[in-house]
Amino acid sequence: MTRLAPIAFAAALAAAPAFAEAEKYVLDASHSQILFSYSHLGYSTSWGMFSGFEGEIMFDQADPAGSSVAVSFPVRTMLTGWQDRFDHFMSPDFFDAAEDEMVSFTSTGIEVTGEGTAKITGDLTLNGVTKSVVLDAVLNQVGDHPMANKPWAGFSASTTLVRSEFGLGQFAPFVGDEVAVRISVEAMKAE
Repeated sequence: MTRLAPIAFAAALAAAPAFAEAEKYVLDASHSQILFSYSHLGYSTSWGMFSGFEGEIMFDQADPAGSSVAVSFPVRTMLTGWQDRFDHFMSPDFFDAAEDEMVSFTSTGIEVTGEGTAKITGDLTLNGVTKSVVLDAVLNQVGDHPMANKPWAGFSASTTLVRSEFGLGQFAPFVGDEVAVRISVEAMKAE
């Protein structure tokens, strides 16, 4: 439910120093995560994560609104911390996910909202349903990576999804229908 990591990248584009044209950046899979959380019957907050995914950003530092981001990954890469919960999420109660079922996000627009902030709108496809979502994004940092010695960028983003809108509403409203999504990604300039 957290296929929104690509959106965070686009936000970073909006706040970076000027360049002549969009340049391709690819996600650093080892330092990019999507966290999601929801209320469990009001007693606790349950957490899950996606990590190790790939994606790319066309980063236009001179015109961040002209940037774009695209990410996709298998729904079965979800981490829940408990095998029984993962198995339930992959069952017909929720995703009924095939091995190759993908989650994807493709930006459709970026609105710069301040220095280092933006709203990234895009199409999120989750559980076979595509809906427009908006990410509140922040550019954390852009510069040369001190170990990789190449241009690097870091972004954060957040949004809230309503899982029933994606055909995943089982047990709502007892199990929270709203899912909070937090994204933190790093991207490196492509070779």
